Amino acid sequence: MMPDDDAPQYVPQSPVEYGKPPAGWRRRMYDVIFEADTPAGRRFDVALVVAILLSILVVVLDSVPRLHRDHADLLNAFEWGFTALFTVEYAARIACVQRPWRYATGFYGVIDLLAVLPSYFSLLMPGTELLLDIRILRLLRVFRIFKLTLYIEEYTRLGEALAASRRKILVFLSVVLMAILILGTIMYVVEGPKNGYTSIPVAMYWATVTMTTVGYGDITPHTNLGKAIASFMMLLGWGILAVPTGIVTAEMTLRHRAEHAGPARSERTCAACGSKGHDANARFCKDCGAAMS
Repeated sequence: MMPDDDAPQYVPQSPVEYGKPPAGWRRRMYDVIFEADTPAGRRFDVALVVAILLSILVVVLDSVPRLHRDHADLLNAFEWGFTALFTVEYAARIACVQRPWRYATGFYGVIDLLAVLPSYFSLLMPGTELLLDIRILRLLRVFRIFKLTLYIEEYTRLGEALAASRRKILVFLSVVLMAILILGTIMYVVEGPKNGYTSIPVAMYWATVTMTTVGYGDITPHTNLGKAIASFMMLLGWGILAVPTGIVTAEMTLRHRAEHAGPARSERTCAACGSKGHDANARFCKDCGAAMS
């Protein structure tokens, strides 16, 4: 079943923005490259994802010293083969859309370009070929291939909840920063440089690591008072970590209820049958059908 044109679309890459050619070879190429609903387009996208994964695997294997030493020529040939493939694909995308500049300057157009540029830059500046791992960003198209619109929609809802909660989260972070500053300063005074707390910024770093329950252990308190303060901060960190989750969860719950709530009910009573609980804008009784006053 085809989706409703008026329904919200959560597909990351929207080909409509780039312009669909009216007919001819460009239209046929457009259907294969951009239309995942066709069998050819689906096969193209799956093959593209496989090529991306293999190209990343080549880069990862090439970073292993022993493999690079024993199979450098083979890995280099594979890499340039993938680079040529992605270059042709990028040129084909530019050629088959009505608005090539819009595609080239869009998010996916920039990612496609960055997927091939490091190889060519490596000819001038050795070492930049490691940037080829940026191709992993192109795997975002997997959402378009497998029609994971539900997950994309949930990501969108999560983003909306974070945006709606940003002021509360900023207030929370400001309180955490004040606590880190105060407790870090206290630890600087209590422990001092002799125990590794050489400055307030260093003590604040320790306070951040402690309150987030990471605990690297590169700086530790040595005095009994310092250990007591550290213990308090560890316990405080447990409670602090739950606050942002509660804020975002509450916002998402409110949005979910607002979207799924039915029409507002009122205490309007039907004069004919006496039934209650009608919609605020109801014109007729839901039970007997009489006109509502």
